[in-house]
Amino acid sequence: MASNIGIMDSAYFVGRNEILTWINNRLQLNLSRIEEAASGAVQCQMMDMTYPGVVPMHKVNFDAKTEYDMIQNYKILQEVFNKLKIEKPLEVNRLVKGRPLDNLEFLQWLKRYCDSVNGGIMNELDHLLNYNPVERRCKGGKVPKGSQKLSKSLQANNLGPKQGKTCAVAGATYYAGEVQALTKEMTDLKLSMDLLEKERDFYFGKLRDIEILCQTSELERIPMSVAIKKILYAADAKESALAKAQEYLDSVDVAEIDDEAKVEIEIEADQ
Repeated sequence: MASNIGIMDSAYFVGRNEILTWINNRLQLNLSRIEEAASGAVQCQMMDMTYPGVVPMHKVNFDAKTEYDMIQNYKILQEVFNKLKIEKPLEVNRLVKGRPLDNLEFLQWLKRYCDSVNGGIMNELDHLLNYNPVERRCKGGKVPKGSQKLSKSLQANNLGPKQGKTCAVAGATYYAGEVQALTKEMTDLKLSMDLLEKERDFYFGKLRDIEILCQTSELERIPMSVAIKKILYAADAKESALAKAQEYLDSVDVAEIDDEAKVEIEIEADQ
């Protein structure tokens, strides 16, 4: 679990564009700047998506503008962290100021944490199919002005059946696109895997042909064949098999090789 990750971890090298894309795709938002997530509402819903039902979304204020309202969101997030035993300090006083670097660093950590919990494409797909971010926001407080495909009526506190239906339609459209994108990614990965397997089999076949050739009675005792088999049969990947094979060839008496070659030529001539 990535509740505590070092500052040099690869998580902190994820760019702001990737973070924004991650937020917008998962929560069906349209944020264009990191500081737009300074209110803490996005972080609360990301935790709600990772652990459905853990966050009291009806208390989360997506339209928080003042530091007081933002702090209330971070209090909710801290309670969730405490409940899940996540040891991550929340520097609320710095985050609510909207400083891009402070908020980017926290969102980088959050992405790493959520990815470590969701774990892989299939689990992520399962989360998307079973979690409707628009509907969850509709159940709690105000909907952010940046939400995609939402009517203005969705920004009210009390939503009626008609608005709820709009939420469902927007969510269904969103999931269709997400499922299509993930399906394409899985297809591309399978094609890449098939190509790698074909390439592996091709080179394995070449090595097998060399092995068979070196095992023939005519070539089996030739130093070069012995050296090649030393490489083929090397069990320790850490040591250089090529170096050992070269060392063997260097140790073989050249005169001895010439004598063996002459004997073989004479035998072939007699036959």
